Amino acid sequence: MRRITYIYIIVAAIALGLSPSLCFAQSQTPQRNITIREVSVVADRPMKEIGVQQTKFDSVVLKENVALSFADVLAFNSSIFVKSFGRATLSTVAFRGTSPSHTQVSWNGMKINNPMLGMTDFSMIPSYFIDDASLLHGTSSVNDTGGGLGGAVKLATAPAAADGFGLQYVQGVGSFKTFDEFLRLTYGNRNWQLSTRVVYSSSPNEYKYRNRDKKENIYDEQMNIIGQYYPTERNKSGSFKDLHILQEAYYNTGRGDRFGLNAWYINSNRELQMLTTDYGDEHDFDNRQREHTFRSVLSWDHLRSNWKVAAKAGYIHSWMAYDYKRDMGNGYMASMTRSRSNVDTFYGQLDGEYYIGSKWLFTANITAHQHFVKSQDKNIILQEGNRAVVGYDKGRIELTGSVSAKWKPNERLGISAVLREDMFGTEWTPFIPALFVDGVISHKGNVVAKASISRNFRFPSLNDLYFLPGGNPDLRKEQGWTYDAGVSMAIGKSESYSFTASATWFDSYVDDWIIWLPTTKGFFSPRNIKRVHAYGVEVEANLDVKLSQEWNLGVNTNLSWTPSINEGEPMSPADKSVGKQLPYVPEYTATATARLGWRSWSLLYKWCHYSERYTMSSNDLSLSGNLPKYYMNNITLEKSIQTSWADLSIKGSINNLFDEEYLSVLSRPMPGINFEIFLGITPKWGKRNR
Repeated sequence: MRRITYIYIIVAAIALGLSPSLCFAQSQTPQRNITIREVSVVADRPMKEIGVQQTKFDSVVLKENVALSFADVLAFNSSIFVKSFGRATLSTVAFRGTSPSHTQVSWNGMKINNPMLGMTDFSMIPSYFIDDASLLHGTSSVNDTGGGLGGAVKLATAPAAADGFGLQYVQGVGSFKTFDEFLRLTYGNRNWQLSTRVVYSSSPNEYKYRNRDKKENIYDEQMNIIGQYYPTERNKSGSFKDLHILQEAYYNTGRGDRFGLNAWYINSNRELQMLTTDYGDEHDFDNRQREHTFRSVLSWDHLRSNWKVAAKAGYIHSWMAYDYKRDMGNGYMASMTRSRSNVDTFYGQLDGEYYIGSKWLFTANITAHQHFVKSQDKNIILQEGNRAVVGYDKGRIELTGSVSAKWKPNERLGISAVLREDMFGTEWTPFIPALFVDGVISHKGNVVAKASISRNFRFPSLNDLYFLPGGNPDLRKEQGWTYDAGVSMAIGKSESYSFTASATWFDSYVDDWIIWLPTTKGFFSPRNIKRVHAYGVEVEANLDVKLSQEWNLGVNTNLSWTPSINEGEPMSPADKSVGKQLPYVPEYTATATARLGWRSWSLLYKWCHYSERYTMSSNDLSLSGNLPKYYMNNITLEKSIQTSWADLSIKGSINNLFDEEYLSVLSRPMPGINFEIFLGITPKWGKRNR
C-alpha cells in the first residue's frame, strides 16, 4: 500500500507542476523545442537486401512502455497473428498462415527457439531489451537461417552510445495490482560501452470477466426456471513474477575491431489460470510454470574497407518446471504432474563478406547449435508410495551453412542467389536454393519491384520425436517451396510529409506438414499431413506528416489475407479436415497505429483485428469449434518534461478501450478494459547547461 501511495504522490506532483524548486529550474531553462531543417539523404539500396521482403521496427515502437513484451509489439505493428492466453502467458505466432515452430527466432545471431518445442514464447522477451528488430518474410528468411517456412524474427541489442555515466528508471503501475519496473545503467567512452538493464514485473492478475461458457439459472418462488444469464467471474489463478537482467559490454579498438558480450538472465514464476469451463475452486489446485534461463553471446567483428569477418560463440541454459497439484479433499495437495526439463545449447558462428567494387558482394556463413535436452515427467503414485518417471535424454547437433552472390549490374537491377544446406543430427537436407531479384521501375515515386523463390526444410522438434507418451520417431521432415512477388514505393516532400507503401503476394506449398492429433489410446501424437497450401497478400503503408511547426502525425497500417488450407488426403473416412483452414490461423489480420505529437505531448492510438479462428481441423462450428472475430483498441497519452537536471516523462495507457469481450485461445479468459501509468526519469549527470 505504501508503494502505491508513494507513486500516486509522484504522479500528483508532476501533474501539479512539480515542486517549487523544480519549477524554478524549468523557468531558468531556455525553450528546448528547436525546429531543425530536414536534410535529405540519398543512398543506393543495400546490396545485402536485394529482393528481401522485410519489416523493420522503429525504436519508438520497441520502447513504447516497459510493460510490453515483443508479443505486444508484433500484435499491433505487423501482419502476424499472435496467439496469447493473456498477460505473462504463452504467446506464439502464426507467420503467413504457418505454425509457431515454422518461425525461426534469433537473438544477436543465436537461435532461441526451444529445441524441445521448436517454437518461441514471445511473452518472455521484454521489448525494452531489444534495440533492433526485423521480420524476414517467407523466402527472405533463407538469407539468415533454414527452417523458417513462415519467416524469421531477428532480434538484437546495440551499444548504448553513452558518454560517461547514465541512468534511466521507469516505474509502471497498472490495473489488477500490476507493477512494472525498468532500470538501465550505462557507461561509455571512446572505446568502451557498458550497459545493465533490469526489468521486473509482478501481479496477482485478478480481473473480472463474463464467462460465456457457463450459464446460471434464474428461479421463481416455486423454483421454476424463468431465465438464464452468463455469470461474471474473477480470474484468481494467473499471478506472475518475471525478472529479466541483461548485461552488455562492447569494446571498440578504433582500428576496425569490435568485441561484444551479451548476457541475459530470466527468472519467471507464473500461474496458469483456470479455464472458463472449470467448476472447481481456485484454492483446490496449484497449476504453476517456472523457468530459469541464461543466454550469452560473445562476438568479434573485424571490418575493412571491402571485406568483413565476424565470429560468435554462445551458450544457453534453461531449467523449466511445470507442477500441477490438486487437493485430495483432506487439505493435502497431491502432485498430479511434476515435469522438469533441462536444456543446454552451445552455439558457434562464422561469417564473411567480400565486396568487389560496387557491383558484387559475396557472403559465406556457417552456424552450429549443439543441444542437450533432458525432459522428465515424474508422477506421484500414492497407492504404491513410489514415483514413476517418464521422459527422454537426447542430444542433437544442428548445422547450417550458406554462400551467396549478390550482383548489381546497374543502379536499377539487383540479383541475389543463395545456396544453403542444413544438418540435424546425422540427417542432411538437400541443397536449399533461393533466388532474389529486384528492380527500380520508376525513380519518380521510388517504385521497386521484388520477386523471390526458395526451397526450405524443417526438421521435427525433439518433443515431436521423443515425447512420452505420443512422440513419433518416424516423422519425416517438412519441406516446401515458397514464391514471393511484390512492389514498394516511397514519396515525400521535404519538411512536409513522407509516404511509403508495399504490397506482397506469396504462395507456399509445404509437404509432410507436422500436426499433433488425438489417438485412440487417449493421448495426442504428431503425424505428417501430406500437403498444406498457404498463400495470400500482405500490405503495409506508413505516413508521416508535419502538420505545422509544432504538430506531427504518423500512421502505420498492416493488412494480410492468409488462407492456409490442408490439401492432404483424408486419414480416415471420418476425416473432414481436407480443404479446410488450419486451426488457430485467422484468414484476415489487420493493424493500425496513429501517433499525434504536439510540442512535448504525444497521443498514441493502436488498433488490431483478427478474423474468425477455427479450433478444430474440420472447421466444425459446433461444440465451441470457432472463436469469433474481435477488434482491440488501446490508447496512450504521454507528456515529456525537460529540466536542467533530468528528462522526465509521465504516461497513461488504456488497454481494451471499449471493454471488448474476446478470446484468443479457447476457454482462456481475457481481461476487459484496464489502465496503466508510467513515470520515467533520466538524470543529466554532468550534462547540465550543455
